This record gives sequence, structure tokens and C-alpha cells, in this order.
Amino acid sequence: MKKVFLITLCLSILSILQAQKTYIWCGTLIDGISNEPKKAMTIVVEKNKIVSVENGYSNPGTNNQTIDLKTKTVTPGWIDMHVHMEHETNPNRYMENFTYNPADYAYLSVKFSEVTLMTGFTTVRDLGGTGVNISLRNAINKGIIKGPRVYTAGKSIATTGGHADPTNGFRADLMGDPGPANAVANGADECRQAVRQRYKEGSDVIKITATGGVLSVAKSSSNPQFTEEEIKAIVETAKDYGFRVAVHAHGAEGMKRAVRAGVNSIEHGTNMDDEAIALLKQYGTWYVPTLTAGAAVADSAKKLGYYPELVTPKALEIGPKIKATFAKAYKAGVKIAFGTDAGVYKHGMNWLEFSHMIEAGMPAMEAIKSATINAADLLGEKDKLGSIEVGKLADIVAVDGDPLKDAKFFGKVIFVMKDGVVYKK
Repeated sequence: MKKVFLITLCLSILSILQAQKTYIWCGTLIDGISNEPKKAMTIVVEKNKIVSVENGYSNPGTNNQTIDLKTKTVTPGWIDMHVHMEHETNPNRYMENFTYNPADYAYLSVKFSEVTLMTGFTTVRDLGGTGVNISLRNAINKGIIKGPRVYTAGKSIATTGGHADPTNGFRADLMGDPGPANAVANGADECRQAVRQRYKEGSDVIKITATGGVLSVAKSSSNPQFTEEEIKAIVETAKDYGFRVAVHAHGAEGMKRAVRAGVNSIEHGTNMDDEAIALLKQYGTWYVPTLTAGAAVADSAKKLGYYPELVTPKALEIGPKIKATFAKAYKAGVKIAFGTDAGVYKHGMNWLEFSHMIEAGMPAMEAIKSATINAADLLGEKDKLGSIEVGKLADIVAVDGDPLKDAKFFGKVIFVMKDGVVYKK
């Protein structure tokens, strides 16, 4: 009888613990979908999901916990759609290709991941690294380390000499001829193979570099680097394998080819012209502007020796242009999702993108939506993420102030919950 009693008691305690809910009292709630903030609201969380959103400060009753954010502004967890979690800009960055092992990148990524989460970004899309980013995602999902929810491209796909060719700038005996297994593809067949290899390795999304780039050790920042036939082969194969396709593009011709081929997003978009804007609207293609990266590379390029000689003039040319392009695209009605290119600047400063977007003419509420419901839509996870609604995952952040009135408060995150777990309070 005693044994039965103890078992019954343990089951009762377990039942109580499992039934425990968290009541979050919100002074101001920005839910990610409404155009106006709501005052004096309660979010009820059970396990990892939002089960109720209520007017007023609801009584939690017994066996439930309360989090008092009555003087704070509460929003859905923010989503950064363009990060690089394995590295961070520094004057020796280009030497790391020769001095770092995969374990070095892994340890760095642990640090960058926690910093990113603690500054309010509960989900990120990693658009290219060595492949360590796949292991990083897995470690976070298993609860081994702290970090945002990661959707990763693994390695970015490039053409020979393209922006993401990992051997650009190497001497001849080190350069070799990397192929689809190393995410360098030429011709439609190799492009298909490169996508399938990313599937085999465990990527969540496909990233290609459709034009030249700023930080690669190559001459052009904007020349087209895939044919339209090659991009179509990538998109068709990606759809077969359940991937969405993100496209690095600074030059107008490369982004036009990509949009016509059916990609999901254009990243950076610096030299976007009127025809490209019209195509993005026609095809419903998302634009991820990365304004913070543009400002950061322009500043770094002014420091003597910070970048290689081929890179500096590109950074000085491209960096200052992105904000004006964003303003033009936004006014034209292009769909915009939040992305910063973190790693090109210091991790943890992702929130500055809000400031840049607002300065360029986007209202603060729209900027928040770009980092919540819009980003979730681009991810294909709108049913799980991006808003404070019943049934969504409990990704919730709070800031100490009103970010709708002053963008500096995006940098004052005092509460972070991801998947129902409180990481910062």
C-alpha cells in the first residue's frame, strides 16, 4: 500500500508541475500583427506555447507563476533573417581561413549564439558558413548550448570564383578546383548536385550568391555570377527537397535573373533598379536589406589595412548605398523582412537594424513586423512564429521603454523567453 501511495503522490506532483502555466503581465503589448499597441494585457503560456492572450492583468490562481512586465513593452521574439553565426568581423578575419579548425569556429559560434539570444533574437536564419552552423543548430535544439532557433543554409552555393567560392584570393597551389560538394557549381547539373549535397548535410534553406560581393577577395561587387538557367535548376531542385532559396545580390542583373527564376528572397539588393523593384513586386519576392552591414563595412573600410586591397574600394562604394535602396523599395511596396548580416559587424548589435530602417522612413511598428510576422512568413513558419497569438510558440521579449517612440529601446532588452523557457529576466 505504501508503494502504491508513493507512486500516486509522485504522479499527482508530476501532473501539477505539467499543468503549471506562466502568466505574463504586459504593460504594453505589440503582438506582431496589430497596427496599434495594446495596454494592460496578459499572455498565458503553457509548456512551450501561448494558450491565451487576455485583456487586463489576469489572476494566475494557484500552482502558476507570474512574470510582471507591467512597466515594459512586450513583443514577439525577434527574427533575424540574415546572420553568420560562425564568425565576426576583425582585422585578421581573412587569415582565419588558414589558422582556424572547425572546432575554433564551433567555440566562437557558441559565444555568438548566446549573445544573439540575450539581445532579443529568438530565431535566426544563418546564410552561410563552413557547415559548423548545422552542428550549432543541432546543439541548440538539443539544449546543449543557449542560442536562438537556427535555420541554416550550411554552405552558400557559388560559381567558380563567385562570392562564396571559399578559395578566392588563395595562391594557386591552395586554390584547387572546389566542386558541388564544397558548394561551388557550374552548369545546371552541378547546381542540382550542390542543392542535393546541402540536403544530405542537413541544411534548412538554400543560399546562393547570384552576384559578386563586398567582402570576397574578388574584383567585382555586383557582376552576375549565375545564368538564369542555373538559378532555375537550383530553385526547381530546392522545391523538390522542401527548401526555400535566399539570394545574395548587389547587382541589378543578377537579382532580376534570380527573381524570374522563382527564388524566395533577395539579400542586400544594393543596386536594385526600377525594373528589379517591379519584378520583386510582380513575383512577391521578399527583400532582406541588411542595412547594419552596409554601414559597418563602410566604417571598417576607412581603417587602414582592415580589409584586403580588393575589398576596401567595394566596401566604400556599396556600404553607403544600401539605406537609400531600402527606402526606395519600401516606398514602392516591396515585401520586406528583417535581416542584418550579423558577423559582418559585431554580434549582439542586430537591434541597430531597427534604427536604420526607421531612419530610412519605415514606421517603427512596420519595422517590428518585419522582424516578427514578416520574417516568419518568409521562413515558412508563420503558423508557429512571429506573433503573440494562441497556438504560437512562446517566443517573447520585453524592452525597458517604448521603442515606437525611441529606437534606442530596442537595445534595452530585459526579458527573453524562447520556446517557453525564460533565458533573461
